[in-house]
Amino acid sequence: MKVALGSDHAGYAGKEVAKQVLDRLGIPYEDFGAQNATEPVDYPDYAQAVGTAVVTGQADRGLLFCGTGIGMSIAANKIPGVRAAVVHDAETARLAREHNDANVMAIGARNTNLDLLPNLIETFLTMAFAGGRHTRRLEKIAALEAASHPHHPQSSLLALKD
Repeated sequence: MKVALGSDHAGYAGKEVAKQVLDRLGIPYEDFGAQNATEPVDYPDYAQAVGTAVVTGQADRGLLFCGTGIGMSIAANKIPGVRAAVVHDAETARLAREHNDANVMAIGARNTNLDLLPNLIETFLTMAFAGGRHTRRLEKIAALEAASHPHHPQSSLLALKD
């Protein structure tokens, strides 16, 4: 497994904690930035980099950090094939994977206790998609993406098979 990491300045501290967790777990990662917490940057740039890495197979999962996690998730979900979930605790991390097959986790570094990050990250990276009734729902999401992005290169991967 390889993980793509990204943050804006507000999420920088969370990203740095995530790197420590991934190092401890022996999971390779690529850090797409930001490079510090003091220089303001635009979160969509990092959401795009991480989301693109995930959908192209450069990374298996993505971890995004901003102030609330909301902006990162909105931006990342504009990329066809990304299923980014804002996660607040271990339960939402588990459900994001089990029910939604989320491939990107967005966390608010300003509203999430950073001491919780090891548990959130480990949960998100180890939980499997449950399949079953959830597969039908993901197929419907893929159909929505394909209809919304008919000329996007990822659309052929998203289209439902009859």
